[in-house]
Amino acid sequence: MEQVTALEHDRERLGRSSTAEKVADILRERIAEGFFTPGERLSEMEIGKALGVSRNTLREAFRLLSHERLLTHRLNRGVFVRVLSAEDVSDLYRVRRVIEGAAVRRATPEGLAALRDALAEGDRAVRESRWRDVGTANLRFHQALAKMNGSKRLDDLMRQLLAELRLVFHVMIDPRLFHGPFVPRNKDLVALLEAGEYDRAERELEIYLDDAEAMLIEAFGRARPGGA
Repeated sequence: MEQVTALEHDRERLGRSSTAEKVADILRERIAEGFFTPGERLSEMEIGKALGVSRNTLREAFRLLSHERLLTHRLNRGVFVRVLSAEDVSDLYRVRRVIEGAAVRRATPEGLAALRDALAEGDRAVRESRWRDVGTANLRFHQALAKMNGSKRLDDLMRQLLAELRLVFHVMIDPRLFHGPFVPRNKDLVALLEAGEYDRAERELEIYLDDAEAMLIEAFGRARPGGA
C-alpha cells in the first residue's frame, strides 16, 4: 500500500522524541501531497504501525488535524479525511489573496530561488506526466511565495491552507487539465518578480487566483447531484 510505505519512510523523522505535533506535521504533509483523499477513513492500526507511534499519540495528532479542518471524527466510525465544499474553496482563496498578494511586494533573492526550485520540480513532473506531483510542486511554489512575507505565523497558516486546498483538488476529474495551464503562469509570475514589476505581478496573481477558484467552483457544481 503506497500510503503505508510512504509513512514507513517518514518514521525516521520522528526519532526518539516522538510527539503528536511531529506526527501531525507528517500527516499534514502527506495530505498536501495527495496521499490521502477526501472521505477516506484513516486506519489507526496501519498508520500507528507505519510510524511506530502509540495509539494515544496518533489520536492526539488526529485531534490537532481536526482543529485544522483536515480531518473529521465520526462517532463509532473513526477518523476520516475531510470533504470540503464550494464554500470552503471561496474562503480558502479569500485568505490566499491576502497572504500571497502581500508577498509579491516582498521578493528576496532567497525567495526567488525557492520559487525557481519549485518551478523546476513542476517541470520535471510535467515531462514525466506525474500530474499529482505537478499539483504538489504548485503548492510548494505558493508556500515559497507566502514565505517571502517573512512571518512564521503566516508560513504555518499557509501550510494548513494548502493542505486543505489539496483536498479540493480531488474534485477535478482530470488533474492535467487543471494543473497544466498554471505551470507557465507560475513562470510568468516569477519573471515579473525578477524584473521588479510588482504592480503587474500583483495584478497577475489576482487574476491567477480568480481563475483557479472559478475552475474549482465549476467542478464542484458538476460534482453535485443535478450539476451540469
